[in-house]
Parts: sequence; C-alpha cells; structure tokens
Amino acid sequence: MRHIKGLLAGFVGLGFAAAGLSALAQPASGPQSGFVFRNTVTGEQLDVSQGKEGGRDTPAVKEFFQTGKNLYIDDKSCLRNGESLFATSCSGCHGHLAEGKLGPGLNDNYWTYPSNTEDTGLFATIFGGANGMMGPHNENLTPDEMLQTIAWIRHLYTGPVKDAVWLSADQKKNYTPYKQGETFPTDVKGQCKPLEN
Repeated sequence: MRHIKGLLAGFVGLGFAAAGLSALAQPASGPQSGFVFRNTVTGEQLDVSQGKEGGRDTPAVKEFFQTGKNLYIDDKSCLRNGESLFATSCSGCHGHLAEGKLGPGLNDNYWTYPSNTEDTGLFATIFGGANGMMGPHNENLTPDEMLQTIAWIRHLYTGPVKDAVWLSADQKKNYTPYKQGETFPTDVKGQCKPLEN
C-alpha cells in the first residue's frame, strides 16, 4: 500500500510539474492594447507585435491601439505619405484611385467586408489579410504606415458622407469628395514626417 501511495504521489507531482512546464511553453503574447484586432476571415486575434519592425510607438498608433481612432484622418502630412504607401502596396490590386481592379474598390460605400467601414476593421484586413489575393501586409508596412495608408484610402472616398463612419461630425461637415490630381507639398506641416526613401 505504501508503494502505491508513493507512486500516486509521484504521478501527481509529475502532473503538476508538467502543467507548470506547459504553462511556460505557451507563446508569449505581444503588448496588449485596449482594442482587440481580429483576422477579417477567421476571427482569430491578431498579434500586432508581429511583422515589420518599428512604427508601434508613435502617439497615433498608441491612441489607435487603445481607442480605435485614427488620428491621421485629414492630416495632410499623413495623406502625402499615405498616397505613396498606397501606390506601392495597394494600387496594383485596388487601382490607382482605389476604384477596384483585381481587388475590390475601396473608394465607395460598398465594402466586401462590412467591418472595413471602421478603421479598426480595415487595419485588421491590411495587417492580417483576407480572402483571395489579399495577403497580410504586416511584413511590409508598420502599424504607423498602415494608419497613414488608411487615411489615404479614406481620403479617396467618393460615396455619401453619411456613410463615412470614420469621420467625426465636424469632419463630415467639412467633407469634400476626392478630386483627381490633388497633391500635398513635401513640406506640409502635420504629424507625419516625410517617408524615408
């Protein structure tokens, strides 16, 4: 009997040790934010600490990760950068003016993924990818660059202002649809410094 009790105690001890080791073996999660970003298709939580280095400690990204609000909407310095980022990362599939090409249009009020009406949903789609050819872009764009790209996509919007849920009430009052040929000088003042070549 003493032998059986000893064996049981040993197994129980091994069980606790194994449980402790399995807890240690779990992947460490990235910095937690107030907002949980989920994959557009699977719904799995996205780890926003993964991907291209940098661009996670700007005031705009910190605010976005906490509240889901993109501070770059309407900032001309960020729109200047967003135009360039969109041209190199998105326009090949979505068209130069986000009118749609191989990928869906992004400049009207129809969204393939309804969650993309919100900046948090559009961020999740850019970061983690979606169906078809829309792969994740977290290896070639930082979160800060994604926010600038989103600002540009929103700037290209030509649909009814009432459907532009990413705009504040004041921004909706001053809204004017995008006009082709509009440019921003390199030295325009704002939150975003010019992109490095």
